[in-house]
Amino acid sequence: MKIGAQLYTVREHTQTTPDFTATIQKIADIGYKYVQISGIGPIPAKEAADICAAHDIKIVITHTPPNRVKDETLTVIEEHNIMGAKYIGIGAMPGEYPRNKDGVERFIADFAPAIERIHHAGMVFMYHNHAFEFEKYGCKRMIEFLTEGWPKAGFTLDTYWVQYAGGAPDAWLKQLKNRVPVIHLKDMAYVQDKHRMCEVGKGNLDWPAIFASCDEAGVEYAMVEQDDCYGADPFECLRTSLMNLEGVI
Repeated sequence: MKIGAQLYTVREHTQTTPDFTATIQKIADIGYKYVQISGIGPIPAKEAADICAAHDIKIVITHTPPNRVKDETLTVIEEHNIMGAKYIGIGAMPGEYPRNKDGVERFIADFAPAIERIHHAGMVFMYHNHAFEFEKYGCKRMIEFLTEGWPKAGFTLDTYWVQYAGGAPDAWLKQLKNRVPVIHLKDMAYVQDKHRMCEVGKGNLDWPAIFASCDEAGVEYAMVEQDDCYGADPFECLRTSLMNLEGVI
């Protein structure tokens, strides 16, 4: 399993080409060789690819605006070809879809043609979960509707949000075996009666169990992500997570 950095962690430092370039240099200096493009500014795919290549960084996956994936599928595929990224991801179900059974079924139907085109292009559409996907509509969770409705899609399982929703990340990795080529590594601390995101290894997630399940599930890339660093330097958070992972994975 290869370790990468989810650039959403440092999104405030990727909004212009000079900032993106400096950020990729810092990511490389920390020791990361792989990244997920997410939350960056309006930087063309070729430019982003060239900057990453110049620092020996491989782009693996993106979070692309959902409506672009749905409505501009062929353009999005070409951009990912330029970046050398096999995985075309979205960060969540768009807010236009109600969080109920009817809304989820409409979401599945609307994105099915794009997922088919992406599959035929030799790529994989990836859905990233938060906690709301584990709500039950009748006898099935939303994530179960998604996995059944999109048999050719992959899932970027987020360890923090699975745990937040009351699930066990290792169990869900096993349940989604061979459908999680990319995972988000994000730890959960409990501070003053609140859940907080934190660096991998500094929280309470059962990482030995998670990593064992990653091997069993066929996870290829593990992207370190921390949406909120609570005022700490996000680059240092990424550095700490990578240091804690060395020798473990």
